[in-house]
Amino acid sequence: MGAGPDESLPLLYQTQEAPDRDTAPKEVAMRHLMSPMDLSVEEINRLMDLAADMKADPDRYAHSLEGKILATCFYEPSTRTRLSFESAMLHLGGKTLGFASANSSSAAKGESVADTIRVISSFADICAMRHPKEGAPLVASLHSEIPVINAGDGGHQHPTQTLTDLFTIHTLRGSIDHIVVGLCGDLKFGRTVHSLITAMSRYEGISFVLISPPELRVPGYIREDVLEANHIPYREVVSLDELMPELDILYMTRVQKERFFNEEDYLRMKDFYILTPEKMKRARKDMFVLHPLPRVNEISVEVDQDPRAAYFRQVECGRYIRQALILSLLGKSDVLGQTERLGKSDVLGEMEPVTSDSAGSTAADRPFEGQPGRGCAGETCPGSERADDTRSEKEATNA
Repeated sequence: MGAGPDESLPLLYQTQEAPDRDTAPKEVAMRHLMSPMDLSVEEINRLMDLAADMKADPDRYAHSLEGKILATCFYEPSTRTRLSFESAMLHLGGKTLGFASANSSSAAKGESVADTIRVISSFADICAMRHPKEGAPLVASLHSEIPVINAGDGGHQHPTQTLTDLFTIHTLRGSIDHIVVGLCGDLKFGRTVHSLITAMSRYEGISFVLISPPELRVPGYIREDVLEANHIPYREVVSLDELMPELDILYMTRVQKERFFNEEDYLRMKDFYILTPEKMKRARKDMFVLHPLPRVNEISVEVDQDPRAAYFRQVECGRYIRQALILSLLGKSDVLGQTERLGKSDVLGEMEPVTSDSAGSTAADRPFEGQPGRGCAGETCPGSERADDTRSEKEATNA
């Protein structure tokens, strides 16, 4: 038997008897979510199962995170994503704090993302971060004492929207495999599109129809490193109408004004695609329309009455999948192979590695290469600086 604690010293300074190796709890590395590729297909499927159970039996999880706090650090305005995270935490019995724009935080004074997350780590147990610069949430994760979730970084990634999309498709169709997905609108700057293509390319029998004007094509790195590298069938077309009968899912996106440097270009593109009841007549009866929202005018309000319009059901799915994710990252479920989060990782979480068979690259591998806009690295990413791309909050209300 080793000597017990010295009662003459404060507990903080006492030498405790070392626990037995066989009974000591194993330290589990902290995990972050920067990209959908940080999760294996099996983990995504388990998250969806947990989300479905939460939807079916919400009372069972109503007190799961009592005493826990979620920080929402949003350097860009948001309605759905921020409120969805906050609603998810509240439905689990936790609390929230945070800010809704860079101007309402110390970022307006020039504080770096690295310093902000160090401060937030003292106040909260988990953080959801949105930033206009690609890679900013990754920078935060490298300096954080708590799990960080990328809630959208510029035109790069939006992993929780991808989880929402996958869960919605699975809920509507019963499976994600063997479907034709049409992606329509702004495919160049649309981070939801980039994340969704990357994640879905790991499922069986997936093919894509990429519908956009030439100026808003999917970036080359998505075509080459994800679709072509993994032999995923895809077509690039300009016309929406002619391919409607072939689609299982039509994923509409808005042309994002806040991503354009030239307003003339935006005005020329913004009405390029408008989905109407007339066009819906060409679609199959079991085709569903999704949209990450907000909608501007790319889907006519008359389409809302069509039972195939699923974008508001998609919003509801988003809350449940974020509940499942928060619960799992905090070690309160075994979905991610964790039952208790005890230690800080020195890498971007202990994620299941992405092999050469997996599509695309992780955010850690190449957070900025080939992306629109400018990224940030190290500790130098200012919270409020947007270079030449400063715009009013009303123009930046992306989902």
